[in-house]
Amino acid sequence: MKQKVKLKGHLKVYLQTALILGILLALVNVGIYFLDIRAGICISGFLVVYLFVMSMLLYRNKPIIMNEFINFATQYGQIQRMLLRELELPHVLMDDTGRIIWTNAAFEQVIHKDKGYRKSITTVFPAVTGDKLAFEQDTEMELSFEEHEYVFKMKKLSVKDVLDNSDVIESGDSGSFLIAGYLFDETALKHALRENDDQSLAVGMIYIDNYDEALESVEEVRRSLLMALIDRKINKYVASVDGIVRKTEKDKYLVIMRKKALKSLKEARFDLLEDVKTVNIGNEMAVTVSIGVGVDAPTYVQNCEYARTAIDLALGRGGDQAVVKSPDSIVYYGGKSQQIEKNTRVKARVKANALQEIITSKDRVLIMVHRLADADAFGAAVGISCIARALSRKSHIVINDITTSVKPLVELFRDRNIYEEDFIISSADALELADSSTVLVVVDVNKPSITECPELIKSCKTVVVLDHHRQSSEVIENATLSYVEPYASSTCEMVAEVLQYIAGTVKVRSNEADCMYSGIMVDTNNFTAKTGVRTFEAAAFLRRCGADVTRVRKMFRDGASEYKAKAETVRNAEIYRNAYAMGICPSEGLESPTEIGAQAANELLGINGIKASFVATDYNGTIYISARSIDEVNVQIIMERLGGGGHMNIAGAQLKDKTPEQAIAIVKATVSQMLEEGAI
Repeated sequence: MKQKVKLKGHLKVYLQTALILGILLALVNVGIYFLDIRAGICISGFLVVYLFVMSMLLYRNKPIIMNEFINFATQYGQIQRMLLRELELPHVLMDDTGRIIWTNAAFEQVIHKDKGYRKSITTVFPAVTGDKLAFEQDTEMELSFEEHEYVFKMKKLSVKDVLDNSDVIESGDSGSFLIAGYLFDETALKHALRENDDQSLAVGMIYIDNYDEALESVEEVRRSLLMALIDRKINKYVASVDGIVRKTEKDKYLVIMRKKALKSLKEARFDLLEDVKTVNIGNEMAVTVSIGVGVDAPTYVQNCEYARTAIDLALGRGGDQAVVKSPDSIVYYGGKSQQIEKNTRVKARVKANALQEIITSKDRVLIMVHRLADADAFGAAVGISCIARALSRKSHIVINDITTSVKPLVELFRDRNIYEEDFIISSADALELADSSTVLVVVDVNKPSITECPELIKSCKTVVVLDHHRQSSEVIENATLSYVEPYASSTCEMVAEVLQYIAGTVKVRSNEADCMYSGIMVDTNNFTAKTGVRTFEAAAFLRRCGADVTRVRKMFRDGASEYKAKAETVRNAEIYRNAYAMGICPSEGLESPTEIGAQAANELLGINGIKASFVATDYNGTIYISARSIDEVNVQIIMERLGGGGHMNIAGAQLKDKTPEQAIAIVKATVSQMLEEGAI
């Protein structure tokens, strides 16, 4: 098809100016005829000649003028192409599939390709995949190529828009587009930013977990030597990364270092945790330390606050571990050893006095447990209700769903006339009762998201937390009193101790003692796991209050279907890596399959050579994973990778939108990854 070349714009007006002036002169000539006919005839003759000459010049010279303009445009375009070709900014032009159409010299120099390279951009930069090219607006991405770091900016160019600027070619396909890409070398900038970031301040705190206990386990003449060796270990460890350490108290150290030094410590997984345990001059108890580090805060003061929060988390999780806190994350290291039980009850007495003051200052006590309450949670709640009754305060236990595991215990209170109907209430009723004169006591849980009613925590201004689970990054932040002791066997053990320090005589009825005793018995697997001197002392106190071992044992006998399901889980269990038992508990026909799964996990630990067991149970569309170990593996840190938590020996997690088989596969992958990292 023959294409027409048309003039437009200012050029067209300029070339037609002579004809426009001739037309104006013709109008003037008409007026002259009224003044002087002879003058009008003369001007008319001149006008005819003028219009003829100008028309001929415009018609005959138009191709010459257009040719001159085309020559100029061609030379101008060549200059543009030359400038773009020699531009120092690497530039590439691609079609909509990513195939290279044109490159400038700078881009060819970067990718080390010849001028005619016409393959896909993915062959040069594998990160630029097809989905990255399917963008709507201008986009950019980071690339690494031959030890250089680039920002690759891409922009779409519509073929129709480009061709519409010219009258020479008409665009047919309105959907076609080209992609222009630009490479910006930011290697030096990012290197400078990394150097600056590496030099930023990191604040650390090191606490000796068992200072008093370790000193008591060694002869008095050697105590100063033991502490000198520990000081030397810590000072040498910090000095190896060019840091500064100062001893602030007999068992506390402050550490200042660069972020670059922290990276090397993280890569070594804070080997000071294991190195300090090698100090042995006859001490029967190995020394353990906890480390808390704050980094990446906008101010030095904030870094120090992060470090303090991190060390609190490390201690709250049982010690013998390092916690690194930044504005975006909290990372845990270590935590492989069992925490030593403290024989002193000073802390229990102090917490009991504080709890008594808080309850007496309020009119009502709400006691909340975790979802799917177990015997320990309900028993601890009953113990707190005993304290409230002794202090003449009305109490309510908040439970939404009464599980099979606590149903026998709940029946002990519904059959007696001495308990009011609102002794056990739902979360909706609790929200109506919550006001400024109400104290909320949360037992057997310190994660607000898994309580029976997280909104209740926000509704009550006074909150008390009593728990024996290790703390995670999610904690109840507005707690007036927090008593979290990971070394305790159960929350019932902690409450039994607190009961003994409440002013006056707290009368614990036999059914209440049975509930608390059952909580200790279940959490310790019949006093075979995580038991200490204080565990048996608490059990003895409850026995004196009327707890009956035979009565408790009868309440927790399994039905035939539950026993068969547990046996089926153990029979079909898989031994992974010769040390980890993996099983799936059938849930069909069971009222509380999660409890049976936990019991099956305990049974699997009886197999010789098993370090840890994991049982997945499907309950109401959610997969509950029960993890158990004896002493070699910290199942808590494994479950934390899956969003759960718990103790070193008893932990769990919940997975949604998964099958039990998929859940076990995830556990296997997590265990393998942590074994490779040296985390377990």
